[in-house]
Amino acid sequence: MQKITPFLTFNNQAGEAVEFYVSIFKNSSIHSLLRHGGDGPVMHASFQLNGQEFMAIDGGPSFAFDQGHSLFVACETQQEVDELWEKLTADGGEPGPCGWLKDKFGVSWQIIPNALGELMQSGDAGKSQKVMAAMLTMGKIDIAALRQAFEQG
Repeated sequence: MQKITPFLTFNNQAGEAVEFYVSIFKNSSIHSLLRHGGDGPVMHASFQLNGQEFMAIDGGPSFAFDQGHSLFVACETQQEVDELWEKLTADGGEPGPCGWLKDKFGVSWQIIPNALGELMQSGDAGKSQKVMAAMLTMGKIDIAALRQAFEQG
């Protein structure tokens, strides 16, 4: 087990959320899912998303997610950004600004292409500013538009 593991506390949807997340990310699996009374609330779940360990429980209505905590996903391609964005905003998820979204369980995610950091750290302040300005107008990040802004900087 890794030293630090994100622990997600859901109202009453931990089992559904864990299964949903494992279906989206490659190299993912459920290690354990212990329910109270067989099919009741999740008392403990241990799972892996793309090699990263997570835990989850159903904590009841006093627990809610907020944007102060998010899961950051570094994406290699526009296709990966598009696929994750579509899946995570499906069935009640909410797109947000600058690569942020909330899934149907209220968990905040940042779906960010590696190209954003690469372009921002080019060493050319003018180009970095153009990339930042372009990104600030986006919901889902568009790599081609970022590259175009960089070239115009």
